[in-house]
Amino acid sequence: MKSARALIVGILALGLATDASAGAGVGGYFRVAARPDLQGGQGSLGYWNLYGRLMNEGSYGMVDLRVGLVEPRPGTHDSWTSVHARVEGGSIAGADGGGGSLADWKLSEFYVKAGNVLIPGVEWRVGTLYYYQGDLGLYDFRPSNLFHESVGVSGRIDNEHLELILGIGDAGFAMRPDGYNTILTPGGALRLRFGRLELGGGGQAYIEPKVTGKPTAPHVTPGMNYEDWVRGEVVQRYLEENPGLESQFTAPEPTSALSWRVFGYLGFGGVGPIIWSNTWVNRVLLHPDARSVEVVNGRSYDLFVTELTDERYQLNIGHETQLRVVPDRLDAVWGWVYGDYSDKDNDVAPSDHDRLFYSTVLRGQLYMTETVHLLAEGSVAREVSRNGNAYRDHQDSIFKSADGISDTDGLEWGDDDTRDTWQAKGGVVLNPLGRGVFTRPSLRLLYGVQHSTQNNAFGNAFVDSLDAQNDFGNVERHWHHLASLETEVWF
Repeated sequence: MKSARALIVGILALGLATDASAGAGVGGYFRVAARPDLQGGQGSLGYWNLYGRLMNEGSYGMVDLRVGLVEPRPGTHDSWTSVHARVEGGSIAGADGGGGSLADWKLSEFYVKAGNVLIPGVEWRVGTLYYYQGDLGLYDFRPSNLFHESVGVSGRIDNEHLELILGIGDAGFAMRPDGYNTILTPGGALRLRFGRLELGGGGQAYIEPKVTGKPTAPHVTPGMNYEDWVRGEVVQRYLEENPGLESQFTAPEPTSALSWRVFGYLGFGGVGPIIWSNTWVNRVLLHPDARSVEVVNGRSYDLFVTELTDERYQLNIGHETQLRVVPDRLDAVWGWVYGDYSDKDNDVAPSDHDRLFYSTVLRGQLYMTETVHLLAEGSVAREVSRNGNAYRDHQDSIFKSADGISDTDGLEWGDDDTRDTWQAKGGVVLNPLGRGVFTRPSLRLLYGVQHSTQNNAFGNAFVDSLDAQNDFGNVERHWHHLASLETEVWF
């Protein structure tokens, strides 16, 4: 741990001391906020960025270091190379529960780039391969993510009209940190540029081969029932049918695992009041889980669940348009997202893998002066569980239910299958670098309010047990109010 911290500190120090004129540079991003919450919350207005990232995100920092070993010479095919490293984390002292510990930070990217080697005009990258074609700034969502977990090699061509990237890597350590197994990740992306119009798309596969004799490779425990697995009763059912045969619990069988993601992208700008408009759609088959554990009579049993978790599909659509409503006076950004998630293995229990959600966010920024702005933002969102009640609407809502009747063995989690949430935020913004909704650094004094049909729908540490021995009591709360003094900066 000490050596890891020393490495992170060293990279941060080197980056901050770097002289750009010497062929090196440093960039980064930081976000920190003071958000006193008199209603017992933990610094966020709501649960997640579906309601807009503003006041729903916590502390975060990132430092990017670039060292040019051989600088490119424009107009030539001379070889060049550079080294890149990124350190990032989600804790800043005094702003969150992590206390700024470097244990909450990591060396998330490290790679070497080289150009005009072997093939003129091709940029090679070896190391971490993370790539995306822009993002939804209001939500901080990136539907075009590729190679997020991969370490390997990619080749890229990028010019005025074309961007093409092809790569292959291994995501085994990122996706199986507690039990490595090779997961090959071939993929690529294409973006075409026609003046102020862009068209893009891409895809990636995750291939985990069958390996006989390796416990961390994909396996299946034969005969498992999904409902028994969700209840944690697979071993119990086996022992009821095979008393006294604990040591002969069903042996796993090796298998392979496959998942994938594809996306499409459309972007255009400079048309009337439209500064830029982005639309993304992606379709994802999530990679299956490896195993779970059940403990019966003090003994642990491994359950291999590839077959029960290999049909989790996602459809995500996102849109964002930046508008110049009144030149030099009022800008706006409007966005929306839609998600349709389905788990074909599961038709019995609520799950984040089996739901619908949709949301829209509108932000306006009024420029009182070049650097003093007024911000206002509103959002509306709905989340719908496909498999019964996933949300508790009231302080006395039961945890598990069957048609509204308390059932300790039930598979539902509350009394409603829908969560409706709206938020409104506003305040004063100081932008030292001038106008622009996404101009940074930005210093903000904001007030936010949320209403949700779910009770206490924000990060908190409330005791919500209905037990008569609960000394702290429960409270009905659908409104949440929060003040925030915050800063956000790119450099």
